[in-house]
Amino acid sequence: MPSKHKNRLILYLFLLILTLMIMFFLRGYMRQETITTRDYPEIMREDTLRIVTDYSPVSYYVSGDSISGFDYELAQLIGRRSGLTVAVTPEVNLSKSLQGLTENRYDIVGRFLPVTTESKQLYNFTEPIVLNKQVLVQRKPEYNNGRSLIRNQLELAQKTLHIINDEGIRSRIENLAHEIGDTIYIAEEATYGAEQLVIMVAKGDIEFAVIHEMIAQQLSKEFPEIDCNTDISFSQFQSWALRKDAPVLLDSLNRWLADIKESAEFRALLRKYTRK
Repeated sequence: MPSKHKNRLILYLFLLILTLMIMFFLRGYMRQETITTRDYPEIMREDTLRIVTDYSPVSYYVSGDSISGFDYELAQLIGRRSGLTVAVTPEVNLSKSLQGLTENRYDIVGRFLPVTTESKQLYNFTEPIVLNKQVLVQRKPEYNNGRSLIRNQLELAQKTLHIINDEGIRSRIENLAHEIGDTIYIAEEATYGAEQLVIMVAKGDIEFAVIHEMIAQQLSKEFPEIDCNTDISFSQFQSWALRKDAPVLLDSLNRWLADIKESAEFRALLRKYTRK
């Protein structure tokens, strides 16, 4: 075979192999995109809506053979409205919940999340579900050697506030430090949940914690040592979070929630877990 034709044949073979490789990788990429896309149509085909929530007396709590909690019970109402099977997973760590959402292991993070400018860039949020705020958890004077309660946020200067892994709470305390013109130290617990922080305050292991008001109110029934009547933030709308690539699920969820919020069941749920 002449050298010229041989070189041309080698070139054609090389181009053919290159084309097949590109097609193989594109096919794999498209298959991966198909697998990782999970919006309402994919959820309908599986017939299971996966919700991850906080393990706390307000969101999800196991007592004996029963499970209770505002977010858990709201998830059950969504299951009735949607006709879907709802699988609720408790997870103390918020970062792990959000990671599971990103990785498509969960469809919704169903726990108290304040909607901020920063968080809206990362996630879609439902229409507001409840109003909530952050409060200071401290021991009452009769359980703390007569020490006076902190009622003025200026008194938090140079104090250490323990929080769970929660960007919204951390940002609020950082802003509060700027507002009072002094340092507020933050001790962020990577593994503890709100209930563990309250127990530590009640026992005197730590002085102060900052958690969401609805959780604090529920825990104060079990731990009479604590006071949770000092506000750290203004009331904020709390919503559930979804991935940005699930707009159809967001629209459907908002319609279900709008219907639920008009029901007597939801009013009873609010009375059970809030002061309303």
